[in-house]
Order: sequence, then structure tokens, then C-alpha cells
Amino acid sequence: MIQDNPLQKSLTAGQTTVGPFCKMSEPTIYELAGLAGFDFAIIDMEHGPLGFETAQQLVRTCELAGISPVIRIPANQAEYVQRALDIGAHAVQAPEINTPADAQRLVDAAKFHPVGQRGVCRFVRAAQYTQIDKQKYFGLANRGQLVVAHIEGQTGFENLDAILTVTGIDVLFIGPYDLSQSLGVPGQTDHPRVQDAMTDIVNRSRAAGKTVGTFVETSEQAVHWMNRGVLYIAYSVDVGLLLEAFRSVVESVRPSDQA
Repeated sequence: MIQDNPLQKSLTAGQTTVGPFCKMSEPTIYELAGLAGFDFAIIDMEHGPLGFETAQQLVRTCELAGISPVIRIPANQAEYVQRALDIGAHAVQAPEINTPADAQRLVDAAKFHPVGQRGVCRFVRAAQYTQIDKQKYFGLANRGQLVVAHIEGQTGFENLDAILTVTGIDVLFIGPYDLSQSLGVPGQTDHPRVQDAMTDIVNRSRAAGKTVGTFVETSEQAVHWMNRGVLYIAYSVDVGLLLEAFRSVVESVRPSDQA
């Protein structure tokens, strides 16, 4: 529940956190993420089939598994932000933050007055369906639910300094794939142009006192960014990790002449 957000506690303490993006609707995946020792799981509603009714069940599963549920919403729209937080996500992660106006719109949708203008309803899971006192709930939600903003395009990169001035963004998340496309090298996340931009974003964001996150696909990439102060590491995607594990088994047991 929002009164106990382990992801927030770890990030506030300057600790590195790691968790996968997840597209699958099977709760077992999220239980396994918890058993494996991940800190969070990102319920991916932007690039996947998941809807909010399913997402609410997965939020419950994450909490039972001892990890923080993060919801990546389909777009930076108030109704998506509000629904993700109402069902109890510990963090809402919004794509395509390109301007300070985009960042402010995200904060306004995610925070109650006086920080923002989030739609008010106490009859939701985040408020324990009115079990939490209404005045206490608004403050708890503002303090206990994180806001993660994707910087994943050249426009966002160019407007970074202005975006960093917006109060209420807890994590600046670098999306290397979309960034690579916007820089003219789609999919080449290791291209010097992409790596230089990512390093610049990390350095400027950290200088502004912001927590930084990014997506990685290997342990080497994870260590690289951890060593540069990135605390919120999204490690690969459930479907890719599962395919990789399956393929490894097949390759280990199939005779080489059948490969």
C-alpha cells in the first residue's frame, strides 16, 4: 500500500534498485520477480495488452510478493495517471515527456492540491476504499506515490534543463530505444551518439538533484549505469528474459549436429 513504498525508501536512501518491465498478465511472473529479489516490476500498459482491471490484480500480486508495482501508462494523459495511482501503484511512469509543460501536466495529474490537481476520489484501492482518513490520504498519496518521467526523444533531451525545474518529478527515466530513433540510429542503443546523450542526461539530472533511471538488457549495461549514479534500473522485459532462458535450455541439451 502507499503507506509502505519500499521503492521510494530505497531511492531516498540512495540505493540502487532493479526490476523488469512486464507485459504478461500471469500473476506468477510477478511472484517470481519478488522471489528472485527484484525491487520492483513495471506493469507495461504502453507496449502490451494489459488493461487497468488486470493491472489492479498485478499491483496486488506485487505487494504480496514484496516488490513495488510501477505502472507505465499508455500516454501522458490525466485519466491514465489517475487510474494507475487510484488502483495503488507505488509509481506511475509516463512516456514521452518532451517539454516542461508535459512534465507539469504529469505532476498536476499525479498530485493532489496544493502540489497538483489530481482528481479526488476516496473510494479507490489506494485509499483502502475510504479506510484511510480522507485528510491523511491526500498527504500520503502526495508523499508516497512516485512520479517517473520518460526522457526518450531529442526534444526532451534539448528541453532537459527546463524539465528539471518542474517540481514533483521523482525520477527522470531515459528510454534508450526511442532516444536512438530520435537521434537517427534506431535500435542502436550502444551508438556513441546515444551513449553521449544518455551520459549528458544523467550528469545534468544528478547535478539538479534528480534520481535517474534507464533501461538495460545486460548486466554489463546495468553496472555501467550504476557506476554513473543511476539508481532506477529497468532490466529487460519478462517475455525476453523467459525466451532467453528457454533458448539457453534448448541449446544446452540439443546435440550440436541438430542445432
